[in-house]
Amino acid sequence: MTFFDVLTLIGGLSLFLFGMNLMGDALEKRAGSGLKALLGKLTGSKLGGFLTGLGITAVIQSSSATTVMVVGFVNSGLMTLRQAIHVIMGANVGTTVTAWILSLTGIQSDNFFIKLLMPSSFTPIMALVGVAFYMMSKNGKKKDTGLILLGFATLMFGMDTMSGAVAGLKDMEGFRELLLVFTNPVLGVVAGAVLTAIIQSSSASVGILQAVSSTGQITFGAAIPIIMGQNIGTCVTAMLSSIGTNRNARRAAVVHLSFNIIGTVVWLTVFEVVRALVNIPMLNGNIDQVGIAVVHSVFNILCTALMLPMTGLLEKLACRIIPNREGGDSVPALDERLMATPAVAMERCHEVTMNMGLIAVKATRNAMRELDGHDEKRAESIREDEQSADKYEDELGTYLVKLSGCPLSDQDRVEAAELLHMIGDFERISDHAVNVLEATEELRGKGITFSDAAMDEMHKLFGAVSEIMDLALTAFIHGDLSSAKEVEPLEQVVDTLKEQLRSRHILRLQEGKCSMEAGFVWADLLTDLERVADHCSNIAGCVVQMQKSRMDIHGYLDGVRSGSDEFRQRYDYYARKYALA
Repeated sequence: MTFFDVLTLIGGLSLFLFGMNLMGDALEKRAGSGLKALLGKLTGSKLGGFLTGLGITAVIQSSSATTVMVVGFVNSGLMTLRQAIHVIMGANVGTTVTAWILSLTGIQSDNFFIKLLMPSSFTPIMALVGVAFYMMSKNGKKKDTGLILLGFATLMFGMDTMSGAVAGLKDMEGFRELLLVFTNPVLGVVAGAVLTAIIQSSSASVGILQAVSSTGQITFGAAIPIIMGQNIGTCVTAMLSSIGTNRNARRAAVVHLSFNIIGTVVWLTVFEVVRALVNIPMLNGNIDQVGIAVVHSVFNILCTALMLPMTGLLEKLACRIIPNREGGDSVPALDERLMATPAVAMERCHEVTMNMGLIAVKATRNAMRELDGHDEKRAESIREDEQSADKYEDELGTYLVKLSGCPLSDQDRVEAAELLHMIGDFERISDHAVNVLEATEELRGKGITFSDAAMDEMHKLFGAVSEIMDLALTAFIHGDLSSAKEVEPLEQVVDTLKEQLRSRHILRLQEGKCSMEAGFVWADLLTDLERVADHCSNIAGCVVQMQKSRMDIHGYLDGVRSGSDEFRQRYDYYARKYALA
């Protein structure tokens, strides 16, 4: 093996790692909605969690990324430690898919149809199609598909380049002697663990082992301990990501490490005992790419079969290693670790914004109740909710700006921009809730009361505002376009009600049935409630734009206000529903 072969090996390895990273990122971006659907099916059952971990890892081609995601979920309180254990086990099996894909490089045949399955035959076509999709298409999904194909072609080309570069090693006596060292199972495990820890990807390290196996110098007996060690080395990524997290998140990383160490110790012991008692000629035979894929899959499946029934013990072990201490852990609403999978981070932003919306609507409802009678606890709750909404706006705004710098799909990019609009609207709704509360406190402080007729009119407005908040919130939480389209007609009715209530109050002032001081508070209440409806209209507009994947809220609002028959019908319905006596 010459100096130039070494350079070729370095180049092939670089292309291999780059292709794997490019393909993984593009798969993650392209399958954003699929990842959300998989995570939505997460259950407390062992099988549900296991299949979720397997599915996600098979999609994004990285057990390390899945485990980092799991650490982020546990740290955010979205997943229990028990659920995390099941997902981690599934991720370990899901990562074996990559080795099977890479084993295609070992196909050798003169048959035309079998030769078509060889990477050297189909990767040039994939690369051409990938370039065409990426350079010529304006559609974001097609561009992502192009990057997936380009990443896969680059990965396979790098694999072939590595295999060609190391071909000369089969004639080197020193290389054969080096491989004899790894027949020692402990050294084999250590070598596999160190290599994987350095490149932080078990899929990549297995691929490197498959490339080296093309020399025909690696035996089954030497490869098995190395593959076991690779499973331990991949835990480094999760352990590093758990730094600075709460106890349960650190326990999830410990579970990942414990699972692989225990599985390796048990099955390596069984392997060595069987090897000592029974002469298995195959262990001295050379292993190829397919053989490595088989060993990798069988080992991970055996580890899962061993540990899946003992998830409770794994949980107790993690809790023993990282015990509880006095004082609870803080649970962040958003965790930057989730940005490693932008589609999942976006889904989390949606959930946190939903919580913010629920808080803002609750505060406004409570504030409207204060007009009928004061409750100290309720008043305190309104102010606390307003402070929570302020905090959510700061955290979500910062997080969404950072997330916008990640590789997002076109749809997620639009959603990020819309969420930035909506958190401002929800925060303003909570501000108006406090304004309404302060208006009711001013009435009590000055001993002012409204007439029965005025209270009846105000309750009509309260009803309309309460319904428009429900419609806007339902539209946002469920992506319900029918609810979103109901908001604007009702908002127009609220505007009309405001003017009617203002006019009626002026009449009462002229007739001496109401004081000027009461009139000022009345005007403040009308203004705050009308603005709440305006913000609900903005939220509904954002929901419509998210569904249409384009940014033109004002264009949408102008369109629905232009006087279509549907809009007029809904307006008339709400006008009758909230008509004043």
